[in-house]
Amino acid sequence: MNRVLATNRDRPPVGFNVWRSAGIAWQIAQALVVFAALGWLVWRGIDAMDYRWQWFRVEPFFYREIDGEIIWGPLVRGLILTIQISAIAGALAIVIGFLTALARLSGSFAGRVLAKAYLEAIRNTPLLVQLFLVYFVLAPIIGIERFWAGVLCLALYEGSFAAEIIRGGLRGIDRGQYEAADAVGLTAWDKYRYIIVPQSMPLILPPLTGLLISTIKHSAIVSVIALVELTTQGLNLVSNTFMAFEVWFIVAGIYLALTVSLSFAVSLLEHYLSKPKR
Repeated sequence: MNRVLATNRDRPPVGFNVWRSAGIAWQIAQALVVFAALGWLVWRGIDAMDYRWQWFRVEPFFYREIDGEIIWGPLVRGLILTIQISAIAGALAIVIGFLTALARLSGSFAGRVLAKAYLEAIRNTPLLVQLFLVYFVLAPIIGIERFWAGVLCLALYEGSFAAEIIRGGLRGIDRGQYEAADAVGLTAWDKYRYIIVPQSMPLILPPLTGLLISTIKHSAIVSVIALVELTTQGLNLVSNTFMAFEVWFIVAGIYLALTVSLSFAVSLLEHYLSKPKR
């Protein structure tokens, strides 16, 4: 009898699911109305400009087939370079962020001072100025190409923000976890690898995802050092074809597809990490 009563208490009230479904349907309807209104405003604005759409001309922007061979178009080439720059810079930014966060949390006075100086210097100067310094000053000294100069600048910039995200996640773990790891004799590496970092990942992943998305968007700035990524290819196409609306709609859609795919992949990773480990 007690088990039956407990089961009945756990059940939602009668009609709860109906009200919940109605609420979800109402939210979806509101979103559709908002998107429809925005679409109507955009359409009215474009219609007032008397713009003549030329979507039939966009296929060569992606690829052409010549004698049975596929030649990739400028947007695909720009997309590939954007992915390369963003992926390498994002990975380096995470590494730099972890090292900087550990330096700020360490007991070394010199490490904390160096980490703090790096953060203040990077976060308080414009990204464009940093890119010029890396490309025109640092790159000739250490002998790196413009691709790696752009990647290094993005990694240093995003790494400064990643450091604070990671430091906040590590400090969000209860102090008792650190003391327990020290009590069982774990080394600093094993302590962070097996105890601290796995517990801090749910705190770190969401803001870190935003940082990686920001890296994709900030990759457009490397165009100023003659790296022809996606945005630069878009500019070139607009200047050659005068199809501003078509080109920028496509470029925006490609960036949106990249960032949404990244967010979805990280959501799957978060779901996997949230599962109880046996």
